[in-house]
Amino acid sequence: MKTFSSKLFFRALLITNAVGVLIPVLFLFNSSLRDSNEFVTAPFKFASSPKWANFTEVWSNGAFATYLKNSLIVTGFSLVLILFLSTLAGFVLGRYNFRGNSLVYGFVLTGMLIPAKLAIVPLFIELKWLHLLDSHLGLILVYTSGALPAGIFIMTGFFKSLPSDIDNAARIDGASEFQLLRSILTPLVRPGLAIVGIYCAIPIWNDFFLPLVFLQSPEKKTIMQGLTVFFGQYSSQWGILFAGLTMAALPLILLYLILSEQFIKGLTAGAVKG
Repeated sequence: MKTFSSKLFFRALLITNAVGVLIPVLFLFNSSLRDSNEFVTAPFKFASSPKWANFTEVWSNGAFATYLKNSLIVTGFSLVLILFLSTLAGFVLGRYNFRGNSLVYGFVLTGMLIPAKLAIVPLFIELKWLHLLDSHLGLILVYTSGALPAGIFIMTGFFKSLPSDIDNAARIDGASEFQLLRSILTPLVRPGLAIVGIYCAIPIWNDFFLPLVFLQSPEKKTIMQGLTVFFGQYSSQWGILFAGLTMAALPLILLYLILSEQFIKGLTAGAVKG
């Protein structure tokens, strides 16, 4: 009876949490389908006649498509570099015992203590010296370097958790170190890759400060910069504003839905092994 009541309590708690998370999302989507005048008079009313033209207006005007494309480029290439380099570094630090391993690992972790915003002046000078100001490449490199310590930390933990017998069996069968990493170990650490991907994609996609500092050209602005222009242009048209916010949030929602299974597996891996 006690076990049943505790299960019921935790289920009710999880349902309550899910409802609390979904209500703002539903409110955002519902508001994006309403007329501006209707929203002002009754902001919490369901859209009786959905106005899909709000999304068309967002896409066709305000250079929203350009801002979205720029954010997809910056976030996508940053994630590719982060996942690739984190996997390589995590493999070396997690699977090989060599002199200085702990020292290198500790040095990498110190990068988690220094936010990129604290080094904004040196970064600006360095990118200017490298002629990478006002370029997506410079922004991608800054995001990659800032997220690598956390990515390496997560991937090293996942590689360390795998049994060493896997490596020995693969080497006996004639597999090279690259084949061991690509064909055997990488599929086993996919939950870790999902965690790194979601953990890094959200702050990169939502960041406003670094693009504001490093990007000056209007055609290179990211989605968060574009939303400020968008809000100024459609300040009184609430339906269009919420449609823009919905489209800005949609890529992250889709990313989480695609990686959710691996993400949950990664979060629960330690508990299952314990």
